[in-house]
Amino acid sequence: MRIFVTGSTGFVGSSVVKELLSAGHQVLGLTRSDKGVELLKAQGVEVLRGNIEDLELLKNGASECDAVIHLAFAHNMADFSGSCVTDRAAITAMGSALAAAGGNRALVVTSGTMLLSRGKIGNEADTPDMSNPGASACGPSESLCLDFAKQGVRASVVRLPPTTHGPGSSGFMSLLIPVAIQKGVAAYVGDGQNRWCAGHRDDAAKLYRLAVEKGEAGSVFHAVAEEGVPLKDIATELGKSLGIPVVSITLEMAEDHFGGFKDLATADNIASSAKTKEQLGWNPTSPGLLEDIPIIVRALLS
Repeated sequence: MRIFVTGSTGFVGSSVVKELLSAGHQVLGLTRSDKGVELLKAQGVEVLRGNIEDLELLKNGASECDAVIHLAFAHNMADFSGSCVTDRAAITAMGSALAAAGGNRALVVTSGTMLLSRGKIGNEADTPDMSNPGASACGPSESLCLDFAKQGVRASVVRLPPTTHGPGSSGFMSLLIPVAIQKGVAAYVGDGQNRWCAGHRDDAAKLYRLAVEKGEAGSVFHAVAEEGVPLKDIATELGKSLGIPVVSITLEMAEDHFGGFKDLATADNIASSAKTKEQLGWNPTSPGLLEDIPIIVRALLS
């Protein structure tokens, strides 16, 4: 297959490109930078220079390929809702191009388990919790993507866990680690038993490949290898790796300590991938989050 990948040089996207190439697929990679162009060309990837705000470019890229894997997101935290609007415009452009081209082409769009209801095990059939401001802004991208199944597109969604980890930025770990360094302690809130589900980026890359190869139209998949890792355990391993104390803080102290990261640091986000494994035969084999934390820390500090 010839597959158009947005976010092709990002933390997860770079692993997806590698996985697709190793499986014998051709890749058309979207990138904004000269460095990105060089990285992709060195791998034998065809390059499309631009960004996800250039809708005509996205349409052209999608129309020339058998499938699209959409990983790029304009992370503007000052206007998160605006970023989500940009995301939906990009999905519409690429999905429409695939539908017009015909031939059972695939569209795989990225979402996250943090959009689901907190405190219970989320599964693939669950929809975003629209009472959550982040989910109400971002969640409509899921339904927009899946609606393209009605137009003959093999549309599916991959939800990444908050800790999609590996050497490098590693999802929300890239927010947690700088806070720990700045504050001089690795903190958790209360008893630290709120959890984050987790998965390695290389396992996520395999899931994207399986989704684009054989995912059924209208499916949602979870790139979750560990259903829930307690924040106390994460803080403990982080403290060891950074050589700093591990402390419990009260909920009242959390906003001062974590700042805008408070909601995520106190979230209980657990999710299952049982249906994903059953439908696609996905089998995560990479290291778990706690095992990976020293590697993540070294990569971020290097």
